[in-house]
Amino acid sequence: MLPEMNSASRAKVKWPVTMDTDEGSADGVVLNINKNGAFIRCHKPLRLTEICKLTIKSPDHPIQDVTAEVVWTNIYGPDDDLTPRGMGVRFTGMEEQEERFLRKLVNGESKDGKVAEVDLDEIPDILN
Repeated sequence: MLPEMNSASRAKVKWPVTMDTDEGSADGVVLNINKNGAFIRCHKPLRLTEICKLTIKSPDHPIQDVTAEVVWTNIYGPDDDLTPRGMGVRFTGMEEQEERFLRKLVNGESKDGKVAEVDLDEIPDILN
């Protein structure tokens, strides 16, 4: 059994994500993640308390159909390296195997101890 994680412990990543909402889909980049939630950088963050389905394109283990609720957003804030435009989401529906994967990732138990990142230059500019 894996130890319970502090909710502040997060793995830094750069994974593309697609957010499906009632109003359509949007793309972004997950910049940090744990089993409880993630920070998603995107040009048009969703509204506070909005629910969406996420498809996270991790190179080692794609995570699909995760239900998440927006718990933090900087829709009107600056968009720079210090405070990138985006939102924090809390996972409200996730398969146990995905949760285990994220717990191991945050604990540093991935294959080689490093977090694999998707090369964002190889995919269309998802932040435009």
